[in-house]
Amino acid sequence: MMKRRLIVLISVILVGMGAFGTSSVAKDVTMITKDELKAMLGNLELVIIDVRYDKHWMASDKKIKGAVREDYNDVKSWADKYHKNRLIVVYCA
Repeated sequence: MMKRRLIVLISVILVGMGAFGTSSVAKDVTMITKDELKAMLGNLELVIIDVRYDKHWMASDKKIKGAVREDYNDVKSWADKYHKNRLIVVYCA
């Protein structure tokens, strides 16, 4: 079980991977699988943030219920909105 204060970021370095072809992820970012995320759904401490490109988000019929939509280009404008003690999952796929 994860500690309450754990912040999980699924960040496939959105644009970084797509635009630069790198697969590096910051060493302090914990990656989880879709099954691990699925098991967390319903946790009141969980915040799921969808940071896909606008065109990909709009074209997709697959969205995680309850996910919050944020702009990947402007993390500084929204990062402080989320309490640091929440379990945060950021995804882009």
